[in-house]
Amino acid sequence: MAKIATTKFRVASSAYLCAMIRVGIIGGGQLGMMTIEAKYPSLPVEFTVLEQSPDCPAAPITNQFIQGSLNNANDIRNLANQTDVVTWEIEHINVDALVALEKEGKTIIPKPAVLHIIQDKGLQKQFFAQHNIPTAPFALCNTQDINDALLSQFTGDTIVVKTRKGGYDGKGVAILSKADALNNNPFNGDVLIEAFVPNALEIAVIVAIAQDGDYAVYPAIEMYFNPQSNLVEFLFSPARIAKELEEKIQTIGRQCVQKLHSPGLFAVELFLTENQEIWVNEIAPRPHNSGHHTIEGSHCSQFEQFLRILSGAPLGDPSLIQPAAMINIVGPQNVSGNYQLANESELTQQGDIFIHMYRKSETRPNRKLGHATVIAPTLESLLQRAETVKNQLQVVAKP
Repeated sequence: MAKIATTKFRVASSAYLCAMIRVGIIGGGQLGMMTIEAKYPSLPVEFTVLEQSPDCPAAPITNQFIQGSLNNANDIRNLANQTDVVTWEIEHINVDALVALEKEGKTIIPKPAVLHIIQDKGLQKQFFAQHNIPTAPFALCNTQDINDALLSQFTGDTIVVKTRKGGYDGKGVAILSKADALNNNPFNGDVLIEAFVPNALEIAVIVAIAQDGDYAVYPAIEMYFNPQSNLVEFLFSPARIAKELEEKIQTIGRQCVQKLHSPGLFAVELFLTENQEIWVNEIAPRPHNSGHHTIEGSHCSQFEQFLRILSGAPLGDPSLIQPAAMINIVGPQNVSGNYQLANESELTQQGDIFIHMYRKSETRPNRKLGHATVIAPTLESLLQRAETVKNQLQVVAKP
């Protein structure tokens, strides 16, 4: 079970954090924005954000903003020179620049070696295999080398094909028949082929590893994805699983992350198969969409926890205050450009609904624009309430 350090933090925080910590974030999207928003008076943190676009979500609330490329080594070094600790909110960045900075003594959390593994889904799968972490059967190959013999090692007619690098927010993933994998593959180059897991329950756990090695694991999260966009559209916690499975999932998630040997905040996504097997799918080394419900639903949100880790403070309490659900607000297929949430003010006045819009200037199909959190005293009432709220969230063109 998770270790909880809330009392320790209350006692130690004022003495422990006597100096301002300057945090540099590579990427200025909604994850960076919500990380900055999680700051509170007893956690003295200042932020510098590196991002290409000056109208990114994090720009209006950061202390300093550097306009530059997430893949330019000089821009990343500029960020590092102005901060005490460097992190990221998106994986597709220049990891070699981070490796060089770490060798020079710069604090990078998580460690660049972690990002090197996570950036390549093939290396991530090999990491699971090397450390005996249960995961779906897989093969690594180039799309030119896909043949009947290779595909015959996977049972059934359906497989999952993923690009090894560059996939994000549902992109770079295709569920295909074996015939389409051979003759109509949407990808070119190096790919990961995985066994398709039919009727799997998709679960996530958020794992926090402090700089001193202490850990905290959030309660399991049950997730549901859009079949077209592959984006998570609805999730809730606690998950509807037995206590024994919850404990086993938390243990696997923690052990998986601890084998990375790095402080940080990690989202571990897993499959619970029809046979009650637990297979790790992927790890995200940052705050994650699957943990957004913790802002209102947990004693210590994933974003506050992330700041505690970056600052070297003791970890906070990951337990739920009450059951919580999250509904993603994404751009509809028929709206592009300026937009608004049709009934935002009405929804936010209801007390159990919390709307988080990401300050994105324009919508486009399937773009993440925000999320809504719903809380309730019981899981049954939460699911009923969330279903009602889902039908009320409408993105429309702005007049």
